[in-house]
Amino acid sequence: MAEDKKKYTTGFGVPIDNDQASKTVGKKGPILIQDTHFLEKMGHFTRERIPERVVHAKGAGAHGYFEVTSDVAQYTNAKFLSEVGKRTEVFARFSTVGGEKGSADAERDPRGFAVKFYTEEGNFDMAGNNTPVFFIRDPLKFPDFIHTQKRNPETNLKDANMFWDFLSLTPESVHQVTILFSDRGTPATFRNMNGYSGHAFKWYNSKGEYFWVKLHFKTEQGIRNLTREEADKIKSQDPDHATRDLFEAIERGDYPSWRVEIQVMTPQQAKEYKFDPFDVTKVLFHGDFPPITIGRMVLDRNPVNYFAEVEQAAFSPANLVPGMAPSPDRMLQGRLFAYHDAHLHRLGPNYHLLPINRPKAAEVNYYQRDGMMNYGDNGGSAPNYYPNSFGGPSPNNEIAEPPSEYSGTAAREPYVLTDIDYFQAGELYRRVMSESDRKNLIGNITTHLCNAQKRIQYRQAAIFYKADPGYGTDVANGLELKIDEVKKLAEMTHEQRVEATKQGTFN
Repeated sequence: MAEDKKKYTTGFGVPIDNDQASKTVGKKGPILIQDTHFLEKMGHFTRERIPERVVHAKGAGAHGYFEVTSDVAQYTNAKFLSEVGKRTEVFARFSTVGGEKGSADAERDPRGFAVKFYTEEGNFDMAGNNTPVFFIRDPLKFPDFIHTQKRNPETNLKDANMFWDFLSLTPESVHQVTILFSDRGTPATFRNMNGYSGHAFKWYNSKGEYFWVKLHFKTEQGIRNLTREEADKIKSQDPDHATRDLFEAIERGDYPSWRVEIQVMTPQQAKEYKFDPFDVTKVLFHGDFPPITIGRMVLDRNPVNYFAEVEQAAFSPANLVPGMAPSPDRMLQGRLFAYHDAHLHRLGPNYHLLPINRPKAAEVNYYQRDGMMNYGDNGGSAPNYYPNSFGGPSPNNEIAEPPSEYSGTAAREPYVLTDIDYFQAGELYRRVMSESDRKNLIGNITTHLCNAQKRIQYRQAAIFYKADPGYGTDVANGLELKIDEVKKLAEMTHEQRVEATKQGTFN
């Protein structure tokens, strides 16, 4: 008799019914806090490394300012965006994502692009990346994804089988994989890359109207990337090249700058758009939603102390000022919890009082008290409870965001994989990339994917083939795979393809 299949449980032995979809209100609604499996899984994940960041461990940062250059009052009543010419102090941190603190700046990896705006209404954090999309669209998968980008628990080595096994079992990743293995996966410097919020956010104005908005930071130094050969050379010669470049550029007065743009979508357009605007594996096509320039960011001051200002800097997409609010994007919903929770673990319950994190243009009036490493007067003699009749601060319901309408049953609603999930990666390959871009992409993929098992190579090549037959064929040729087998796998459903390559007779 065959052995019973192992049952997936919580840490307390309770069986798990689904580990691929968070519990939401309807198919497109926000995640519910009653999803205790997600809370347990993410809570454990954010405590796995101490004291290094779980992701974005190695980074560089600088101070500067953001200046409004266009009137955006029709979209938001955020005060720091209220008038042309207005400046807000910022601190930006750039990072690699998967590597440890000692890793090389030239590794093939997404780059973190985080900006803290010290506004008069409190801190607004833009915690983004240098790519407009991401590998997954449900945060329940995030700990597993990051595990595959780290080290094998047996060998403590990077493992191509782990890396490609997960990606080939998660086809929604193909868009980000295509970007990562293009030369955009190795930016020449932090100054020569763009930054993106990735998620759509809800912006609302003084009339109570709201819009779905994506933020883009476009480098004014020009995009510049490294080829695989250039990156390999730099990794051995100067593993800190991007950190050095940012510091030295500012030191000599060559201040890096970015043009800040937004893409704006109305609620009605969001309902009718051909792609789910809250799926972070997809972009909003510029032809449909042309970017609007709203300002400019300039970095003009280096940190005085790296640990105090860069290492202790803590960003969270939950830090939104009046005029801005979250969208129902599942990955964003998960990040609203996870970032703050990770900071509590890494820096302590009063990390927001550290000089680099505390507001600079706004007062803090609240009822939180005590805890480890509490800085300042701890609220003095003011009351530590609400409501009270002793003059303590009160909420202001005039700044509340306009309501959004959601409906549906509370359940784990998995995304249904369709051909649309391969389309944007195919468009990037077909229409955006030049011949040399495609050549470099194929070389970058095949020199990495060749280290995985053949069955995994076939499964991943089939995903590339579904995005574009030429794309999949080029990868298959580079890996000396049988094109007929790749095509046959591409014609299967995802479930059939997974089953066909589970054990595999490929050689």
